[in-house]
Amino acid sequence: MERSMKTVLVTGAGSGIGAATARTLSRAGYAVAALARTSDEVEAVAKHIRQAGGEAIALTADVADEAVMRASLETLIKTYGRLDAVVANAGVNGVWAPIDDLTPEEWDHTMRINLRGTYLTLHLAIPHLKAEGGSIVVVSSINGTRTFTSPGASAYAVTKAGQLALVQQLAPELGRHRIRINAVCPGAIETAIDDNTQIRHAEKTEVPSIWPEGQIPITGDEPGRSEDVADAIAFLLSDAARHITGTPLWIDGGQSLLR
Repeated sequence: MERSMKTVLVTGAGSGIGAATARTLSRAGYAVAALARTSDEVEAVAKHIRQAGGEAIALTADVADEAVMRASLETLIKTYGRLDAVVANAGVNGVWAPIDDLTPEEWDHTMRINLRGTYLTLHLAIPHLKAEGGSIVVVSSINGTRTFTSPGASAYAVTKAGQLALVQQLAPELGRHRIRINAVCPGAIETAIDDNTQIRHAEKTEVPSIWPEGQIPITGDEPGRSEDVADAIAFLLSDAARHITGTPLWIDGGQSLLR
């Protein structure tokens, strides 16, 4: 691979938005370092990219584990010699429950992955981005940024609000290093993340509302696709977004304007 080829780190790249983003950015000409906790999933994503003629490596890591993440970044730099872009996508929905039912351990788990994981990703990647400048996209959510009616999602909403606050705090700090940082805030997207969500006693925290027919104006009630988010991320990383930083982009078909 030519050393002039731009390289991107995509966390949570084993499935859903992360996998779609890894594939999209490969087609856009990036060498992709795909990182996820599940080795067989992320290996499959990297293999798919290589079979399609792209350049990719698979990194297996828990984004909240400093030692493992540090080793993963070292492998990336050893392999490609540079880092130009980061997509901090790894995250969990965690447990959604009334605040007096949500345990401290459940709260801490969501904070550990979504906030500590995002912090560590940026903490370890930014020194490499400073060499030539670059771009970062953090995958937040409509929850905690424009929507506050998902029953029991207090821990999740706090982490997503925190991610956006981090993006906006870092935008002026990183600008002097020619690094842009933005956030995408997806609404309902077809991914497997709901399979890992535990919801307890939703009836105690739901806010009754009357909706128009369907909660997503553009599609009626059909969720978006992972590729819808991936395309927006590719735009924000590209030179076409060269004057955009510290900005949230809601990708929800108008869902958060109703909710």
